Amino acid sequence: MQLAEVAGPAHPSTAPKPWQFSLGRLIWILLLALLVPATLLINGYHPLSEDGGLYVAGVQLTLNPTLFPHYRVFVSEPLHYSVFAPVLALVVRQTHLSLAWVLMLGDLFSIWLTLYAGLEIVRRTVANPVAQFAGLCLLCAFWCLPIAGTSLLLMDPYVTARSFSTPLSLLALAFALDVDLQGGTWVRPLLRSGLCLALAAALHPLMAAYAFGFLVVLLVTRLRRSSLGYTLLAVLALLLAAAMHLFAPVETSALVDAERSRYYWFLSQWQWYERLGLVGPLVVLGLLLLRYRRQRNPWSRTAEALCRAGIALGCIASLTALLFAQEGSQTHLVARMQPLRVYLMIYAVMSLLLGATLTEMAIEAHRRARSGLTRAVLTAAPVAALLGLAAVMFYVQRQTYPASDPIEFPWLATQSPNPWVRAFLWCRSNTPPDALFALDTKYVNEDGEDAQTFRPLALRSAVPDYSKDGGEAAITPRLAEQWLQGADAQVNLSTETDAERNARLLPLGVDWMVLHASAPTAYTCPYNNGVIKVCRLAPEPQR
Repeated sequence: MQLAEVAGPAHPSTAPKPWQFSLGRLIWILLLALLVPATLLINGYHPLSEDGGLYVAGVQLTLNPTLFPHYRVFVSEPLHYSVFAPVLALVVRQTHLSLAWVLMLGDLFSIWLTLYAGLEIVRRTVANPVAQFAGLCLLCAFWCLPIAGTSLLLMDPYVTARSFSTPLSLLALAFALDVDLQGGTWVRPLLRSGLCLALAAALHPLMAAYAFGFLVVLLVTRLRRSSLGYTLLAVLALLLAAAMHLFAPVETSALVDAERSRYYWFLSQWQWYERLGLVGPLVVLGLLLLRYRRQRNPWSRTAEALCRAGIALGCIASLTALLFAQEGSQTHLVARMQPLRVYLMIYAVMSLLLGATLTEMAIEAHRRARSGLTRAVLTAAPVAALLGLAAVMFYVQRQTYPASDPIEFPWLATQSPNPWVRAFLWCRSNTPPDALFALDTKYVNEDGEDAQTFRPLALRSAVPDYSKDGGEAAITPRLAEQWLQGADAQVNLSTETDAERNARLLPLGVDWMVLHASAPTAYTCPYNNGVIKVCRLAPEPQR
C-alpha cells in the first residue's frame, strides 16, 4: 500500500475549517460552559468511591509519605505507571488548596475537556451546528453509561487518570481526522495527535495504547484497499496475542485466584446483556455508515471513516478476547491487557455521532414537512429524547449511590449521610496513624455502602480486600500472595466469632475492625452509628 493510495477529501477547500475567533466560537464556549454543570447535575460526583478512592489514596501518599504504613504497596504500586498522583499533589502544593477542592476542580475541568474533545470530533463529521450540539448533549446524558461488561463507565463520577486520558485520546482522534496524505496535510495533524497520545500515555498507558490502536485503524480506513489493511491488522493483533499467550510466565495459584476475581476479563462470565453491549454499538455505527455513504461531502466522508474504524477495531478486539482471554487458560496475560477496553472510545464516538446524526435527520425532515404539527413534533422530538435519556441516567445514578449526597461537594465532606463514610471519618480522627484495620473482604459491595473506599476516607491502613485490592493484585503478580491472605482473612467478618477473628486477624497485625452494628463481639466498640461499629481488637476478648 503506497501513500498515493490514501483517499483524502475530494475538495479540501470545502472541508471543515480550523477554529477562528468569531461570535460563533464565543457561543460554543458559552454552551460548553453550560453543559459542564448540567453533566455534573445529571451524573453526580463521588470523589472517593470505586477507583476514585484508589487514585486519591495515591495522591494522599504522595503528599504525606508517612501514611498507610501497613500494606502500603497496594497504594504505592499504581504510582509507578502514571503521573496522575504527582501532578495532582503538585497542584495542591502550588495552589495551597485542599485536595478535596483540587479534585472537584479537576472533575469540572475533565468534563469541559471531554466536551471540547467531543466538539472537535463532531465539527469534523457533522455540518449542522445544532446537530453538533445535540451530539454533545447525548454524550452528557451517556456520561456514566457502562461500557458493555468491561467494568468501565464512559466517564466516571469521580477523578482518575482516565478522566484526563479519555479526552486527550478523543482529541488525538479528532486531530487524526485531519490527516490527508494525498493532499500533503499530515505532519501537523499527526504531531498534534502524537502530543495528545503522549500526554494520555503519561496518565494511563493502557488506555493510551488502545487509543493509538484506534488511530492506526482510522489511518488504514483512509486507504483505498482498506479491507486488506483490516485483515493485516487483525492477523497482527492475533499473532501478538498468541505470542503473549504462549510465552507468558507461569502463574501462581494466588495470581490465578486474583485474575479470576475479575470476572469482567472473561467473556464467558458476562451476562447476555453485557455481550449485547459489544454488538449494539457496532450495529449503530453500521446503520450510521449506511447513511453517510449516501451523502457526498467532506463531513460525511470523515464520519464514514470514523464509523468503519470503530467497527473494525471492535471486531478485532472482540475476536482477540474471545480466543485468548479464557478463564480456563493456563495463562491470563492477554486477559490482563483487557482488549475490550477499546470499546470506551467506540462508545464515545457512537454517542457523539448518534446524537448529531439523528438530530440532523430530524432537521432535514422538518424542512420537508408541510404540516405545522409535523414540524412541531420534529422540533420537539430530539429535545424530548435527550431530556428523557438524561432523566433516566439521573435516576440510575441516584440509585447507584442511594446513601450518599448526589454531589459530594468539598464543604459537605464531614456531613455525609452515609453511615459507612461517617464511621470511616471517625477512624481518621480517633485512631492512631499506624493502626491497621480489617473490614469485610467485600465491604464496598454492601448495600448502602456506595462503594466508598476506606483508605482515603480514614487515612488509615487496611488489610487488602477482595473487591478493589484484588484488581491491583490481578495486574501486579507480586502482590497476589499478600492479597489472597488478606482477602481470605476477612471473609464474612461480621458473622464470625471473636475466636475466629483472632485466629485470622491477629497474625496479620490487625488492631481495629469495622463490623456491622449487629455483629456479636465482646470487644470494645467505641463507635456505633446503628449500621456500622468500629471495634478495638485485643489479643483476648474483654469479659
